[in-house]
Amino acid sequence: MVAGSSMNIWRSLRGLPRDIWVLAGATLVNRAGTMVLPFLVLYLTRELGFTPAHAGLALAVYGAGAIIVAPIAGRLSDRIGPLPIMQASLVGNGLLLLIFPFVETFAGVIGLTLAWALVSESFRPANLAIVADLVPPEQRKPAFALSRLAINLGMSVGPAVAGFLAAQSFRWIFVVDAITTIAAGLVLIAIPLSAAGRRYGGSERPDAAPRAPSGLPAALEDKRLLLFLMALFLTGIVFFQHEGALPLFLVEDLRLSPAFYGMLFTINTLMIVFMEVPLNAATSHWPHRWGLSLGAMLFAAGSGIFVFASGPGLIVAGIVIWTFGEMMLFPQAAAYVADIAPAHRRGEYMGAYSLAFSLAFAVAPWAGTAAFAEFGSTWLWAGVFIVGSASAAMMLYVSSDEVKPAAALG
Repeated sequence: MVAGSSMNIWRSLRGLPRDIWVLAGATLVNRAGTMVLPFLVLYLTRELGFTPAHAGLALAVYGAGAIIVAPIAGRLSDRIGPLPIMQASLVGNGLLLLIFPFVETFAGVIGLTLAWALVSESFRPANLAIVADLVPPEQRKPAFALSRLAINLGMSVGPAVAGFLAAQSFRWIFVVDAITTIAAGLVLIAIPLSAAGRRYGGSERPDAAPRAPSGLPAALEDKRLLLFLMALFLTGIVFFQHEGALPLFLVEDLRLSPAFYGMLFTINTLMIVFMEVPLNAATSHWPHRWGLSLGAMLFAAGSGIFVFASGPGLIVAGIVIWTFGEMMLFPQAAAYVADIAPAHRRGEYMGAYSLAFSLAFAVAPWAGTAAFAEFGSTWLWAGVFIVGSASAAMMLYVSSDEVKPAAALG
């Protein structure tokens, strides 16, 4: 079964429409230059002299901007289409990154970070919506798998290169990130998607697409989605420690280099590139809640092992465990939301999905860096493990009236 499923899903990737491959190409170019956000805390503390708490606050402001823009971008995707939003986001994001190295005051950094977040994070719900729009339901999970392949192929290069660039000058990471982001936007402008206006249906279940008779957004009336989003928020608290507390822990407590931190991204993303698609093929027949719960628990375990780390060995082990959680949870999460979203509200549902992550991003780096400074790394990673375990328990109750994964993956 596993071998057959793996062959089927690789064949299904080759059978995806041209538009999905164009999106994947633009995503690969963009993610190959992803450098600024993973290194923002180190840049602010080591280059500009901010305290860890102030650096964490800057990340919290980025998360707040993402919270604001996620539902707006989702609704705009339903009204004008996701492609224009993605094009404007990429080009605008690159231009703001070129300005960033010239701003050195705390107030200036906070203001520019907020603008950067509003522009950059409008891309996420639009991208999720367009992937689901461009393929029929049976190709949805392979399409999300290809998107993640592009993301992680790029991420296997970007942060690792940024680690070496940071050793020379942190400012170079802004320039390279800006160039690749603008280039990705130009790809989507130069090669328009031929089927960008088409929308395939969501779940055919009559109770999967609430009509929001009270006038509230449909997403707020879908109790299954709300439970999932609460659990996802807790998982996001665990996940986003790699943006705040983890680099400080590695550099300040363990005396490891920024280059080692960058190489952790390479380990993570290469595992995903080579293992995620076959792993999801092998578990494609699982109910959504099984994959989501196991993924959340592996996130918790991979982070919890840092309590015992005194050198690079356990850090690498934790990242490996953590990566298996990522490979299990994220494709399943995107497919689950796409499955339960009504077609005409897909942008709204994906906006809610992005909102949960954005809220976690607003809280996690600030809370993690503050806990690290106040209580030390042992209490920090123990607390992260508890939060992740609670998320895993909640995921077991996601969609008791199960929406099945796409049959084409079986």
